[in-house]
Amino acid sequence: QVQLVESGGGLVQPGGSLRLSCAASGTIYSINTMGWYRQVPGKQRELVATITSGGRLNYADSVKGRFTISRDNAKNTVYLQMNSLKVEDTAVYYCNFHPPLLQAWGQGTQVTVSS
Repeated sequence: QVQLVESGGGLVQPGGSLRLSCAASGTIYSINTMGWYRQVPGKQRELVATITSGGRLNYADSVKGRFTISRDNAKNTVYLQMNSLKVEDTAVYYCNFHPPLLQAWGQGTQVTVSS
C-alpha cells in the first residue's frame, strides 16, 4: 500500500518562497508520474504540476515560471519549489500520482500567503 506524506507548508509573505516535500512509501513510486495538487475550501482540487518518471515537467498556467517540481527517486520524494508566492496560492497542497489514486490522498500541507 502506497502512502504519501506532505510537508513544508507554512505562512509566508507575498513574494516569498517555500519548498514542499512529499515522501512516498512503496516501490511503485519511481515508475509513476507524480503530481502536486492544491485545494481551497469550497473549490475543486486543481492540478498544479506533474513530473514523469523520465523527468518531463508540466505546470498549470497560474504557476508557470514561479513553481518547480522535481523528484529524487533514490529518496522516494517529490518536491515543489514555490517562488514569488501570491495570496492566491493560499491552499492545502497535496501530492499524488497523476492520474491520482483515490486511496493515496494524504493530509496535505497548508500554505498561507499573507502580509
